[in-house]
Amino acid sequence: MTVAALALCLLLGFSAFSSLALSLDRHHRAAFRTPVPKRRAGGLRAAGWAGLALSFAAAVAAGGWNFGPVQWIGSLTGSALLVVALMAYQPGWLRIAALTALPLAVLMLPLVLTG
Repeated sequence: MTVAALALCLLLGFSAFSSLALSLDRHHRAAFRTPVPKRRAGGLRAAGWAGLALSFAAAVAAGGWNFGPVQWIGSLTGSALLVVALMAYQPGWLRIAALTALPLAVLMLPLVLTG
């Protein structure tokens, strides 16, 4: 797996875990200072699971079925640690970081496809 593919998996995993964390009332209150509306919680959960699926697809496309899932688990570990650290120390920054990670993932996509 190339560095660009690993970065893509990390960015997608970070955004996905951020969405899943913000779908929970406790974490949503910490980041937004308001309870999570039911409609938003469902959308955040759907976006989180879709992000994890995209991250898995990117890992398998870049590393094949032999190494892709193993490297995907490693990138999920790193991205989950980043989400936990942000939720613990600066929960307000989580939404900004997650929204910044998505355009960076889109920028990484051409590098992964060509490399």
